[in-house]
Amino acid sequence: MTRIDVGLGERAYPVLIGPGLLARTGALIRPLLKRARTAVVTDETVAAAHGQALKQSLEAAGIEVELIVLPPGEETKSFAHLARLSGRLLDLKLDRGDLIVAFGGGVVGDLAGFAAAIYKRGIDFIQVPTTLLAQVDSSVGGKTAIDTPQGKNLIGAFHQPRLVLADLDVLATLPDRQVRAGYAEVLKYGLLGDFGFFEWLEANGGRALAREPEALGRAVARSVEMKAEIVADDEKETTGRRALLNLGHTFGHALEAETGFGDRLLHGEGVAIGCALAFRFSARRGLCAGQDAERATAAIAAAGLPSRLGQLKGGPFPADALIGHMVQDKKAEGGKLTFILARGLGDAFVAKDVDAGEVRNFLIEEGARP
Repeated sequence: MTRIDVGLGERAYPVLIGPGLLARTGALIRPLLKRARTAVVTDETVAAAHGQALKQSLEAAGIEVELIVLPPGEETKSFAHLARLSGRLLDLKLDRGDLIVAFGGGVVGDLAGFAAAIYKRGIDFIQVPTTLLAQVDSSVGGKTAIDTPQGKNLIGAFHQPRLVLADLDVLATLPDRQVRAGYAEVLKYGLLGDFGFFEWLEANGGRALAREPEALGRAVARSVEMKAEIVADDEKETTGRRALLNLGHTFGHALEAETGFGDRLLHGEGVAIGCALAFRFSARRGLCAGQDAERATAAIAAAGLPSRLGQLKGGPFPADALIGHMVQDKKAEGGKLTFILARGLGDAFVAKDVDAGEVRNFLIEEGARP
């Protein structure tokens, strides 16, 4: 087992990574409980595959368990499901000394974490992420949110978990598409700040995608290390460093919104094509070498991820509609667009006041509809 600490003073917490953690969850969280009961928030897919194993682990530690099972999919990150989940927690009469367990992928983690942030003005929670994307990214750092018709993650709060348990064994049941989507976030870490890690992924990414334990463990651990360091330095994106984690997200979120936040384009797939677009836009602006942009694009494509607009179903997408989604992005200020761009592989930076007209022309060059 690997332990990585997110250093936030009194709110610091560990991320534990390794095989077999599901069976140890009860013993690991029991010291955090003021009374031996908890609510586990999960979705139908995870409940069917792993719900009984987690329940047995908790009950073996003497913990009373209530399972709250939600529909799977990005559509669950909504006001309607937030209201239902909050009502269920109230029905269970949890108090502020209790905690809840977010047991699932990024959707469950975001929704359950946000519910925890607002339930009785704040209740503790732990993350037990079951997808690669959640293990390397969304479960760490305390960002919680729901989607709205205006855009992704626009209503939310910073609310740090008490503990993150990333069991590598549960990834064995993930569909290959979900593994690739999670791997996009792994690649993102190399692209934004660790050229050596990017080179390692170029050579070993296929092994991680095949879920070879050693390669997968290193990919997850290095990603979490990088995120933990950035979060500890800039928890709420006040200095700008944490914003680097949004590499690919301005393009990606716009494409997710245009495709309806569903299975047409998974979040990790949006991040993948977003990273490719960010590097090619950087090269177009003369910020990084063209060969760096093509190398980033090649690494994304080699993982079986989309790297060009023409690969997405439902296109060509209107450039103006994509720009409209970008203006709604959380990072936009005063109607000006903010992007994470690159000077090279492993060297990303925050670019503010990016001209929307320039982005529109670039998108049309990339295949968007005028």
